[in-house]
Amino acid sequence: MFSKIWTKKSTESYSQQIEQLRAELQQADAVLIGAGSGLSASAGFTYSGERFQKYFGDFAEKYGIRDMYSGGFYPYSSLEEYWAWWSRHIYYNRYVDIPKPTYQKLLEIVKDKDYFVLTTNVDHCFQKAGFDKEKLFYTQGDYGLWQCSDPCHEKTYDNKETVLQMLKEQSDMRIPSELVPHCSVCGKPMTMNLRCDNTFVQDEGWYAAQDRYTDFLHRHKGLRVLYLELGVGANTPVIIKYPFWKMTAGNPKASYVCINYQEAYAPREIRDSALCIENDIGKVLNDVA
Repeated sequence: MFSKIWTKKSTESYSQQIEQLRAELQQADAVLIGAGSGLSASAGFTYSGERFQKYFGDFAEKYGIRDMYSGGFYPYSSLEEYWAWWSRHIYYNRYVDIPKPTYQKLLEIVKDKDYFVLTTNVDHCFQKAGFDKEKLFYTQGDYGLWQCSDPCHEKTYDNKETVLQMLKEQSDMRIPSELVPHCSVCGKPMTMNLRCDNTFVQDEGWYAAQDRYTDFLHRHKGLRVLYLELGVGANTPVIIKYPFWKMTAGNPKASYVCINYQEAYAPREIRDSALCIENDIGKVLNDVA
């Protein structure tokens, strides 16, 4: 549908881009936020480097793991090791406070607008920052939820209490065997509620959020909608990036804004409706606010 010739609008100065974004926000009837991992990285939830070494240096030394993302796919030899990793991963990327106020700045900018959030992030940062949970659609799961690994039924389970216990009692990168979670229905091991294959459980809450997202799109069809894409990469473009391009192209009143530190671009078909800001998301939001 779209050409592979991108536009970045590089002729505009950064200050001009900020003023244009302010104007787009002010004029918009509604704002649809599409958030990827770059937003959380800007807020301080980085998966490599110093932060990874601080919390997972022992795993890096023993297993040769180099970042938090790849550590989730490592073939651990036991469930005790698997849950030692994941309990730490969940805690430091779901239950601790967000290091920087990036999400709070975003809320400050859109709180008085009719907004909705579509995100592939699974770290719960939007709700921790105060966003209305009825305006959030976490498409790829939640670090705070477990599901049956089979799965034998379409239900998810909060994990905070058990994760904290795992974190407290793990030793030498293993948790006690009695803490390994099993499905209460079939007895098989539990696993993360993250979309990585066709076993991902879409529970009642997932479908309710999908319905609210669909309703938002229907209610604002043909209106002046700002599609605000933040930190979305090329891993899953069919969820946010491509639909945002398509909806912008199909609505002459719409505008598309892409803020990404290294990948801010749009197809030439929507260049007259697009603003691409290649800078740190936190800095941009702070300057706009």
